[in-house]
Formats: sequence, C-alpha cells, structure tokens
Amino acid sequence: MHKLGLLGTAMGLAAVLVGLLGTAGVAAPSSTAMRGVWIASVANTDWPSRQGLSAEQQRSEYRAMLDRAVANRMNAVFVQVRPTADAFWPSPLEPWSHWLTGQQGRDPGYDPMRFLVDEAHQRGLEFHAWFNPYRVSMTDDPNSLVPTHPARIHPEWTFSYGGKLYYDPGVPQVRRFVTDAIMDAVSRYDVDGVHLDDYFYPYPVDGQRIPDERTFAAHGKGFDNIDDWRRDNVNDLISGLDERVHAVRPRAEFGVSPFGIWRNASSDPAGSDTNGMESYSSIFADTRRWVREGWVDYVAPQVYWQFGHPAADYAKVVPWWSRTVEGTDVKLYIGQAAYKVGQPNWTDPAELTNHLAFNAGQPNVEGDLYFSAKSLTTVAEEAMARVVQDHYTP
Repeated sequence: MHKLGLLGTAMGLAAVLVGLLGTAGVAAPSSTAMRGVWIASVANTDWPSRQGLSAEQQRSEYRAMLDRAVANRMNAVFVQVRPTADAFWPSPLEPWSHWLTGQQGRDPGYDPMRFLVDEAHQRGLEFHAWFNPYRVSMTDDPNSLVPTHPARIHPEWTFSYGGKLYYDPGVPQVRRFVTDAIMDAVSRYDVDGVHLDDYFYPYPVDGQRIPDERTFAAHGKGFDNIDDWRRDNVNDLISGLDERVHAVRPRAEFGVSPFGIWRNASSDPAGSDTNGMESYSSIFADTRRWVREGWVDYVAPQVYWQFGHPAADYAKVVPWWSRTVEGTDVKLYIGQAAYKVGQPNWTDPAELTNHLAFNAGQPNVEGDLYFSAKSLTTVAEEAMARVVQDHYTP
C-alpha cells in the first residue's frame, strides 16, 4: 500500500496530541494495517453537514473531521466525491453536486476535491476517492436534474426503481460513461485509491422488478439468463476500471466495499455459513470472482453484524472472507458498523473492540474501515475511544 508521509511512533503520538486540539497539518500515526474512515456526502450524511454552507464553512468542517481521524489514529479517509452521478470537482462530464451547494450545477467557488486531497495528505492520511457508479438521483423524477445532465440528455440510459433514478448497467455506453466520469477525477488528482461502495444493481424492493428486459433483449446476446448477464455487466465495469485506474496511477489501490454476504452455503457450497441476502443474486455483484480474478487490490466487505447475529454471525463471516482472499494478492479490510453502536442487539460497549481482537486471529485481515465519520463523534465516540486504547495505542 502506498503510504504518504507516515513518520514514526513518536511523531504519531505527537500527532494525536496535537490532533485532539484541532490543529491542522499534523501527521497521522504510522501503522502497517489499514485504519480508515468513510466520509459520506450523499444526503449530507457526514460532509458537508448540510447543503449550501459557505466554502469556508465546508473547509472548516472537513478539517475538523481529519483532525478527529488523526486523533483516532486513522491513516486513511475514504471520501465520497461522486454520490449521485454528480461531482465534487469541476467535471466536464457531470454537474456540480447539489449536496455541496443546494443546487445541482452551482459552482461552490473552489475546487473541493483538490482541497480534500491536499488536506488529507498534509496530515499523512491516505486519500481514497469514493464513487457511486450508477445512482443518478434519490428521486425518480428526471426533471429534478439540470437540463444538461447526461441522464436527461440520454433517458434511454436510465431506469426508475424503488423511487430512485439509476443508470442502467446493461447499456454499454453507460459503463463507458461511468468509467470516464470516474477516470476524469483519478487522472487529475493525486488520489491514493479508487473506491466503489456496494451499489451496483439496486438493492431489491419488495414487489418490484428491475425494468431492464428491453436492455437485455438489445445487449444480452450470448446469455440465456438475465441474472448471468447482469453479473457480467458488473464484472465488465470492475475489470475495466481496474485496468484503467492502474494505467493512470499504478501505485493507487482499486477496491470495493461489497455487501458482507457473497452467497449462503445453502445456495453454493463455497458460500458462507449465513442465511441472509446474497450480493451475487440480489445486486449481481460476484465479489468472490473479483478476488479470484485479481480485478481488485482489496475488498472491504461490510460485515455490519454483531457476534451471534442469527443470520450473519461476525465470527463466521470474517473467517469466510479471510479464506476467500487466501492465496491471492487481494487485501482484506473489514467494514465496521460504527453507526450501529447502541442500537438493539448492539448494546455491548465492547462489541467494536472485540471485533478487532477477533480479527487479530484471522491471518488475512489487514485492517478496518469505519462507517462513518459522524458516528465516531456521536453514537460510537466511546466505543472508538476503546478501540484506540485497546488496539491503536503503542
């Protein structure tokens, strides 16, 4: 993994002390393991905290998040810069994000992505640019988009599902466009990683079918089964992005944070001892194949379940992923549900730290990512302090 400005243990301790005081420009602590935090922008989940903040307010909020990350001895941030087919940089392909300014297409008055990357690097934090590939809008009304939006210019690229608007992954021009939109940012900014979340085909909605039968008829040659074709479309995006990212930034990591269950053992003997939704058949993400083919540098499965969960026990899911990456060059980071601390069935204040203690016994786990930044200052603040004390303090 490409480490930026990681100093020594002594400097790391100093960084924590200074970070607690909220001073910018200090270095993150040294660690060979991934210690990352997701910073989500969709629906103003983490940053910016609301739409329409001034540029200086946005910058101040982000600096405070980074300082807290340093104080928590993180070494990487995963920042969502394309939440809904829009951009946190001056993209020639897509409009400015309304999550920034409150109005899609409105210039925020500075280049947020350059600021985001530079501020992270000043603190010795890796910057991983996080992109959502196919979500266009949190509503299904195309008229809510600016007239120049590609989804309005090419309505044949889209479908509505579950009250939201999506690009259709089965349209070859869509996959090329999404890849081009992502690569515009990757080629222009000094990112340490390119990160996709778990949203490929939309998550199932009861009583609704994905309206892509016409797309299958037009582009499904060679496939008798629409599900296999859908998986192939997602495979095409992943393998293509892997190739293009490394052509431009050979040292950057390309990875995905998939839903935590690939397949249940009841569906496939190679699956996990679980009984939950399967990414393979529900969102058509064949994550195990991506690992075996080497199309990703890492996977960060969202193992958002506690020990003893009846459908997906943390103690069973993590070992399955560890076995899955065994013998490959693909790294394994575990996605941790910090936002669930205090919820029903997640009341043990030691749950999060116990996850990391368990991970230490898994030979292929190389770190953790926490969802999400705001949780670490609210519901999970005490739980994270315990993680730092138990696992991140020399």
